[in-house]
Amino acid sequence: MRKFLHTFTVNTGIDKVWEFYTDLHHLDVITPKQLQLRIGHAVSQKLAAGQTVSLSGKFLTRRSWNTEITFLEPYVYVDEMKNGPFRRWKHTHTFRKISDSETEVVDEVDFELPYGVIGRLFEGYAAVQLKRIFDHRQEATKAALE
Repeated sequence: MRKFLHTFTVNTGIDKVWEFYTDLHHLDVITPKQLQLRIGHAVSQKLAAGQTVSLSGKFLTRRSWNTEITFLEPYVYVDEMKNGPFRRWKHTHTFRKISDSETEVVDEVDFELPYGVIGRLFEGYAAVQLKRIFDHRQEATKAALE
């Protein structure tokens, strides 16, 4: 299993950042267009603990998957991918107040590719792709909130 960490600061108060990230519409704003992300089914546009969201997108090939919000309390939530392009995906989103007008956004992803040893050979490549995706998310978040 591999760990990926991405951190940045946005010049916006924590409550506004939290509201943005816990609304499913944020995915349309921060996801690179080439991933062609589509939200299939969600009970609510507002994230809640225990909620499952159906998604599809293009990560090497077009895939569908479900993600479950396994933990959610103010300023931290965890989504875990089920039956998707990763064998294991646990994404912890943490938001830390730096000041009244600054928030640190921390994304920590534990992931594992399928296919055993062959999958492990491609985890470095996957980490590079994740860096590109999360760099885009950083820029898109700043553009939307600052």
